[in-house]
Amino acid sequence: MTAFLEKLLGRVPIGWLQLSHNRVRLIAAVAGVAFANLLVLMQLGFFGALVGSVRFPYDQFNADILISASDMNTLTDGSPLPRQRMFEALAVPGVAGATPLYFAKLDWKQPDGTIRQLDVFGVDPAARAFRNPEINGRLADLSMSDIALLDRKTRNVSKALFASIDAGTPYTFETKGRTLKVIGTFGVGGGFSADGELVVSDQTFFKLFANRMAGAPNLILIRLEPGAVPARVLAELRAILPDYDSAVRTVEEAIWRDQRFQTTQRPVGIVFGFGVIIGILVGLIIVYQVLSTDVADHMREYATFKAIGYPQRFFMSIIFEEAFILAILGFIPGFVISLILYAIVTKAISLPLAMTAARAFGVLAGTIVMCSISGAIATRKLARANPADLF
Repeated sequence: MTAFLEKLLGRVPIGWLQLSHNRVRLIAAVAGVAFANLLVLMQLGFFGALVGSVRFPYDQFNADILISASDMNTLTDGSPLPRQRMFEALAVPGVAGATPLYFAKLDWKQPDGTIRQLDVFGVDPAARAFRNPEINGRLADLSMSDIALLDRKTRNVSKALFASIDAGTPYTFETKGRTLKVIGTFGVGGGFSADGELVVSDQTFFKLFANRMAGAPNLILIRLEPGAVPARVLAELRAILPDYDSAVRTVEEAIWRDQRFQTTQRPVGIVFGFGVIIGILVGLIIVYQVLSTDVADHMREYATFKAIGYPQRFFMSIIFEEAFILAILGFIPGFVISLILYAIVTKAISLPLAMTAARAFGVLAGTIVMCSISGAIATRKLARANPADLF
């Protein structure tokens, strides 16, 4: 290590020699930086899982534009809107089709008494409301009463149950005073607001949720004609539909608004954001303590260098060398442990935790900056001191 750094720096690696001289302190410092990295990577992982899971249901919709209630912030809130808006939208040039979609939540009680919460989508089986081929292949079966398709990625449910359904054995369960028969599965996955999804016909939906009416869907899915200009159709829809009860957005815009609301207004998103900040502060404090102690321990040596004319940038280079070494040595174990925890969490709760190259390099760069800031703060005393006062 010493020889490598000497070649890299073109001088004796004083920073590394000072760090490695006290192995216990070095190990403690690396462990502290690794912990800060682990904390930041895990919080960013959960934050990314929150953002990623918001896309899951939207990606299933066979739509180019969504019409929702004007007060909708996320897919799971907002008022129903008048079905009349669908017929008004169909009159706009460039609109090929429009489909109402009904949404609600349902509690699925397990044999052990625990509850799985499902997002329930009610659709007209004759309409192609979804892009998912697994759903589209069984839509005709949904025309029969109390028939459903269940998300096989529903959290904390036996995989054997879904295998049995896919093998041709229907599964029935009681809910809302009715008996639902699950005849097929599809793979989407739950998020932070639900454990999975359930698809039924609009008629079955109204039987499950007696307070809902066909004239008040949650969303209207708009498909455009080939060659239609989305921006032009969007503008015309916004011009004819009243903004006091309707909002017209592209699917990507709806996703972006949902993600922004979830991450800036909902407690879970704010908690993950603060977790990242806390991880950075922990790393700053730990590295500052290590480097400031190191500066204090070698004050006489620094005073000698300063007295014979070495400039402040020489001392800064030593401290930045130490900061860079601590950043790299601390990042490696933090990164490896986070990969292990990502895999464990993903398997346990089926959230889309995945390490991305951008996240890894971003945290590494942030760690180097964090350690450099701590080093710069640690050298302030040395910069202001008179060499004679340091002996």
